[in-house]
Amino acid sequence: MSVWALGINHHTAPLDLRGRFAFALDQIQPTLHGYRSSLARQPEATLLSTCNRTELYAAGEQSAVEPTLEWLAQTGGVSTHVLKDHAYILREGEAARHAFRVASGLDSMVLGEAQILGQMKDAVRAADEAGALGTTLHQLFQRSFAVAKQVRTSTEIGAHSISMTAAAVRLASQLFEDLKDIKVLFVGAGEMIELAATHFAAKTPKSMAIANRTLERGETLASRFGAQVMRLADIPERLHEFDAVVSCTASTLPIIGLGAVERALKKRKHRPMFMVDLAVPRDIEIEVKGLSDVYLYTVDDLASVVQTGKENRQAAVAQAEAIIDAGVLSFMHWLDQRDPAKGGVVPLIQQINAQADAWRAAELARAKKLLAKGEPVENVLEALSKGLTQKMLHGTLAELHAGDAETRAATAQTVSRLFLREKS
Repeated sequence: MSVWALGINHHTAPLDLRGRFAFALDQIQPTLHGYRSSLARQPEATLLSTCNRTELYAAGEQSAVEPTLEWLAQTGGVSTHVLKDHAYILREGEAARHAFRVASGLDSMVLGEAQILGQMKDAVRAADEAGALGTTLHQLFQRSFAVAKQVRTSTEIGAHSISMTAAAVRLASQLFEDLKDIKVLFVGAGEMIELAATHFAAKTPKSMAIANRTLERGETLASRFGAQVMRLADIPERLHEFDAVVSCTASTLPIIGLGAVERALKKRKHRPMFMVDLAVPRDIEIEVKGLSDVYLYTVDDLASVVQTGKENRQAAVAQAEAIIDAGVLSFMHWLDQRDPAKGGVVPLIQQINAQADAWRAAELARAKKLLAKGEPVENVLEALSKGLTQKMLHGTLAELHAGDAETRAATAQTVSRLFLREKS
């Protein structure tokens, strides 16, 4: 059994390429089914997809790595060569270390951010529901969560962390003299928009509105902040009303186009608009960034802002890495114990237990038949104990008589240690 991780993230791939490989949470199960059915021998698999990364973790045969790369490239509509230029493939301990670092927030755009842990748990839950999560990946991720918890409770890795949404508020404050005088539109009603609304609400803007595909979900979020609710279809006609727009949906196509923004600017008499697109793929057409009266920021544009305070957390990184190293060592020991090629004894133990269960079941069935025939209970118990003992000792006694003198002596020594050990 081999473990590997294949992925792209904000370190290795531009936003538009990441957008090709973005999967909403409800797409993970069918995507995993499609991936596993594309291989002759189905590996365990988990798919993690966020605005900053898409990663496929798998456990199975090493020979499945290259077909996995080809499958992922085809899924994203790019050549294998293009994907390979931006992807990373991590194996065994390095794959485990990467999973632990991701869960702990050490590989995030915002160092120490906690949101990724929840996203990883959602991905593991989806893989489990899809029947793609086996014993090995279950162990990997449960250990990832344990390591992440230890990192957060034992270090200050999350101290002074600036979130993407907090960074958006900071940038808006640089553009507008007073955020109390602006009107803010939030597009979407997911976790990221909820965080953004929370940060903007703290600045008490003049008004806030939430546009969502389903009004019910939008109303639930709006009620928390005293915001208005509108449909996505109403955005083109009402866009000019808002000074700031923050968007993050799971749409595969842009929701706000260049034409709609141009018309809004005209109605606003070219008063500036602040726009933040936190979605991957994009919610706002990239051409909007070229308009002189629009200040559009994507998740990658916010990177430099969220780095503020990173230096203050570097001392905690060394502590976190030490915790992760210990976690990797423990996981690899667990994995090696299950690999006969590396001296692992777990498969042998499992076989011995299975054989013992088979012997027990056979003798129990024989005893039940004797009881049904009216045999005395004492006689049946005697036969049961003798039959089971004979089955358990047959192989051992046969080995004591096999081979040359040297082999028999070694076997005798082992048998004595196993069966004749004195009670302490």
